[in-house]
Amino acid sequence: MATITLKNIGKIYPGSDKAVISNLNLEIKDKEFVVLVGPSGCGKSTTLRMIAGLEDITIGEMYIDEKLVNHILPKDRDIAMVFQSYALYPHMTVYKNMAFALKLKKTPKEEIDKKVRWAADILGLTEYLNRKPKALSGGQRQRVALGRAMVRNPKVFLLDEPLSNLDAKLRNKMRVEIRKLHEKLATTFVYVTHDQVEAMTMGDRICVMNEGEIMQYDTPQNLYDKPANLFVAGFIGSPPMNFIPAKISKSDNDFYLEYFDRKVIIPKNKYAGINLSQYLKRELILGIRPEDLKLHNNDFASLRVQLDLIELMGSTVHLQVNTHGTDLIAVQETRINLNQENDLELYFDLQNIHLFDLESQEAIFN
Repeated sequence: MATITLKNIGKIYPGSDKAVISNLNLEIKDKEFVVLVGPSGCGKSTTLRMIAGLEDITIGEMYIDEKLVNHILPKDRDIAMVFQSYALYPHMTVYKNMAFALKLKKTPKEEIDKKVRWAADILGLTEYLNRKPKALSGGQRQRVALGRAMVRNPKVFLLDEPLSNLDAKLRNKMRVEIRKLHEKLATTFVYVTHDQVEAMTMGDRICVMNEGEIMQYDTPQNLYDKPANLFVAGFIGSPPMNFIPAKISKSDNDFYLEYFDRKVIIPKNKYAGINLSQYLKRELILGIRPEDLKLHNNDFASLRVQLDLIELMGSTVHLQVNTHGTDLIAVQETRINLNQENDLELYFDLQNIHLFDLESQEAIFN
């Protein structure tokens, strides 16, 4: 069993008066694959290093298997960490790299051999055991780094941007391999990345971070469908969500959404249980996913836009458009031929919209 609990964790580096991590609370379940994601400098790697014991905790409590580990050394936490740089010994063979930690623990040779060959078989490294790292590809080196962690049979795997040095094709392949590895080992994985595509495709749950705080901790689908705030809405999704200045008004029993020169009735089910009256005089942001802006007319709400650029993406077409000084992206699922000077009408279903309060940045409804 390997649960990880962070309670009111804070981190301030000596000589600084600004917290890198502020009042972080996080619960990672046994055998769960959790991804920490966010822009550079958001605190995700610092959080991972505190779990590993490589960074001291300024304030708060950290538990692994309900055991307080604030002052327990990294070597005694039963965790294994895989770094971005692989950190392999260049003068050692693959076999010796994978066996090194076990050798330091004075593990019997027969057990070392059994564990190394077990890990090599799972990772497809058996034929490379006698090679040195310089004779391996980037993907193979990363698998060696994973194998070195596997042979220790830790309670927790910590992975700090392990795929960032690989090309796009290899990253895709290694994402699948790491996910399969998690299923085979049935161990808790905590994975750090700045790539939201990696996060969405790998994590059971994703912790979106910004400026040392958790913006939302949820499943990939909920992050996409129900972003808690503007930051998550703009960070999760590729291309990112379109944002349009908006207001709401009321007439009789209906609330209206006003954006640019348009005014439409908001479906009542979108704000069931929400008092929209409190937002009548506030500046709001209308959020629309690029794939929800369509060229066909189904009596939906619409936008008049100027087409700036057509990007052919293979199976889809991305339309870069502008309206009232606001740049938007519309993703079309079929190939189309358009004159780039054309004005277009784009349509969207009001059931798919998101609405945010500009001042608080929080979602009003999704």
